[in-house]
Amino acid sequence: MSSDQSSSAPTRRGFYVAAINGLMAIVSGALAIPAIAYLFSSGKPSNDKQWVDAGDISKLPPGSPVKMVFQRRRTDGWRVLTENGSAWVVKKPDNQVVAFGPNCTHLGCAYHWEPDRKDFLCPCHTSVFNIDGNVESGPAPRPLDRFETRVDGTHLLLGDLRTSTEQRS
Repeated sequence: MSSDQSSSAPTRRGFYVAAINGLMAIVSGALAIPAIAYLFSSGKPSNDKQWVDAGDISKLPPGSPVKMVFQRRRTDGWRVLTENGSAWVVKKPDNQVVAFGPNCTHLGCAYHWEPDRKDFLCPCHTSVFNIDGNVESGPAPRPLDRFETRVDGTHLLLGDLRTSTEQRS
């Protein structure tokens, strides 16, 4: 009779094994829930178009490109980063504004405005672009990329950088 009672009665060792297994299940669940949420959720809250204030354009001289520096916020997963950016802004005589991306379309080097030549020049590979962003000479395969622009009062707002789809003729 004592052998039947000892096999059906809970033992101290059995209790501890069950308690340890229960605690391990609780800890595993507590770690698994955030991991699953991380894997199946997107960190980017929205895809709203972001317009960035590049600055006041009221004092820009027409027909003379000016490099404008601005700050843009970018979401990388759950982190929000603030990055510096730049654009070459040309104010046309009719007060239209064009903003070119800061990189040459050949290999992405930084170019600059040459006031004496009245051209944009990429010093790395000698690509030359006119004031409208079109290729004058050099290995660049297409015109300069342009930002979407919007003018709010006297401030220039920049949208996405659009890659030029035209090919050099």
